[in-house]
Amino acid sequence: MPLFEQIDQDYIRAYKAKDSVRLNVLRLLKTAAKNRLVELKRPGGVLTDAEMLQVVIKEGKQRQDSIEQYTNARRPDLAEKEAAEWAILKEYLPQPLSDAELHAMVEATIAKVGAASPRDMGRVMTAIMAEYAGRVDGKILSAAVRQRLQG
Repeated sequence: MPLFEQIDQDYIRAYKAKDSVRLNVLRLLKTAAKNRLVELKRPGGVLTDAEMLQVVIKEGKQRQDSIEQYTNARRPDLAEKEAAEWAILKEYLPQPLSDAELHAMVEATIAKVGAASPRDMGRVMTAIMAEYAGRVDGKILSAAVRQRLQG
């Protein structure tokens, strides 16, 4: 089932179950998807799974940033709310790569693009992020690639 339809069905289930947190998250996700359709000049259309995945990733990053900011501002109540929303969004993301898979993928991509120095980091990052969107965190990937290219 396409991700767009799955989110629609989960929204209806959350509405019937009166799960307010899940309902709010899915409502925001549906709104973000509709906004993305307008940006792509396809109002009334449907997003592909890859496009919908990008919307979920963007919403997830917003939650992660908010959690960090609220934690730094000593607002655990708001950080917990954002963490609950982030947990729901994670359900729509593909399974993240393990550390072993990440390091193997970094090694393979470095060999594939012929990277030899930290200046080549951008090419490696772009290649990995294009192929493994949603499965790897940019900060973790950046640290792994930088460590490998420097060492």
